Amino acid sequence: MEEKIPVGIIGASGYVGAELMRLLAHHGGFDVRFVTGDTQAGQPVADLYPHLAAIGADQEFVKCGPELLDDVSLAFLALPHGQSMALTGDILDQGKVTVDLAADFRLKDAGQYKEWYGEPHQAPELLGKFAYGLPELFRDELADATAVAVPGCYPTAAALAVAPLVRLGLIQPEGVIVDAASGVSGAGRPPKAHTTFCAVDEDFTAYGLLDHRHTPEIEQAAGASVLFTPHLAPMNRGILVTCYAKPAGETSTDSLLAALAEFYAEEPFIVVSERSPSTKATLGSNAAHLTVRYDARTQTVVALCALDNLVKGAAGQAVQCANLISGLDETAGLTAVGVYP
Repeated sequence: MEEKIPVGIIGASGYVGAELMRLLAHHGGFDVRFVTGDTQAGQPVADLYPHLAAIGADQEFVKCGPELLDDVSLAFLALPHGQSMALTGDILDQGKVTVDLAADFRLKDAGQYKEWYGEPHQAPELLGKFAYGLPELFRDELADATAVAVPGCYPTAAALAVAPLVRLGLIQPEGVIVDAASGVSGAGRPPKAHTTFCAVDEDFTAYGLLDHRHTPEIEQAAGASVLFTPHLAPMNRGILVTCYAKPAGETSTDSLLAALAEFYAEEPFIVVSERSPSTKATLGSNAAHLTVRYDARTQTVVALCALDNLVKGAAGQAVQCANLISGLDETAGLTAVGVYP
């Protein structure tokens, strides 16, 4: 049996960190040596996340420190946005492969980061070192990468639906409308007034009108200008995006479906069908379900994508990228089959 690659998770106490621990628990190629959570340091993982109790009854969150990196080859960073910048330079200098799940290194233009995140980028010199971690669309970038910026959940779903149609010249890349809905876990574990049970239950609301910070990332990944409107749905997990665009020429539903299916034909985690995508169908999996339609009456192309925001939209995609840059089977530790009901 080949020796496992030692890895660590920095920022493991959030929902994405917990999902990383779940996915890596039975990964044949990675061995988790530490999980940090400064606010939870010293607390058993199972106390915060009982569903992880079987991983190891004695496993505890520890404080992040540079000495932890001595025993690993790869570090997953599941920190809040803005915190990776302070750590990544040192991690890369130590020769450690870095898989960052925050937004810190996703945008190629530091000026865009300041515009959309409201503060200057603290490590613009490192932006060029990061590959964009959406394998189905940017696999070539990952071939020799030692640092990966894992996309956000909204940009992943939107780009998977829109980018193939743009690249194939089937839709006009200007003025694409992206309507999206997310489960509450996308807001993170710390409680917020608008994400409590009473606030979310039996409610459906739009937010980030006209200025959501994922807009430039969607445009960068999809290759189109977009109007993006996210919504908060009363469910734990899931993302559903519905994208509207004008065709670039004569088209039909059948030809669009065939083109999308051919584009993703070799992708293990992409399902293209006539079925309307369902978030429930992707629960717990690294799969993305897509479909597309053409409405001749309004001359509009409608493309949809559903995925689990914590798996293909975050932790699962991070593992998929780590597999690729580590020379492992891309599907190791992951499944395309959802949990139902």
